[in-house]
Amino acid sequence: MTAPLTPPHQPPNDAVPPDGWPAHYPPLPGDDGVPSAVTELRQAAVVTAVSAVAGVALGLLWLWLAPRVSLISDGKAVFLRHSEGEAAIGADGTFVLLALAFGAVAAALVFLFHRHGGVALVMGLAVGGVLGSLLGWGVGTLLGPTHDVVAHAKEVGPNVMFDAPLKLEMWAGAMLAWPIAAMIVHLALTTLFGPRDPEPEWPTADAPGPGPQA
Repeated sequence: MTAPLTPPHQPPNDAVPPDGWPAHYPPLPGDDGVPSAVTELRQAAVVTAVSAVAGVALGLLWLWLAPRVSLISDGKAVFLRHSEGEAAIGADGTFVLLALAFGAVAAALVFLFHRHGGVALVMGLAVGGVLGSLLGWGVGTLLGPTHDVVAHAKEVGPNVMFDAPLKLEMWAGAMLAWPIAAMIVHLALTTLFGPRDPEPEWPTADAPGPGPQA
């Protein structure tokens, strides 16, 4: 009886490639924890929608916290009650501060639930911030004092103070506060606490080297 060519305690010859290095198996899909492009786009769409809906809360807070500009009528014309007041600038400042806070919170929540980051998520934060700011501005001006100042002055009568319409003087800058804050905060969190790429593993000195060349 002849002995087997391959002893039972040794692996077959094809288990080790000719170059002497161990065989590598291809990674399975999803092993690296990075979602697919479709999943990332779906997450970005959710971030955009939630940010836009949060604009309602922004508008209500702006309507509640913004200082009011007082007007008064003498029966013929409408005048500012305090000509040197800073309430008009205060309305813009209140909106910008609230938008910055909303952007920072949105970025923190996105980083908390989607730590891997991604360009699609950042774009979702930016687009959602602009939509949320627009919706907040619309809610605040719609639910605030009427924009028909003349009719309002006739309704309250002469020498009676009433609130001016709520509006933004620096409209473009106010609309960009939320998305800019969201992108800056998300970038900072990703840089400080985001996942790191694994370091390459170099072969040690006692690792088998390439076999002799023929």
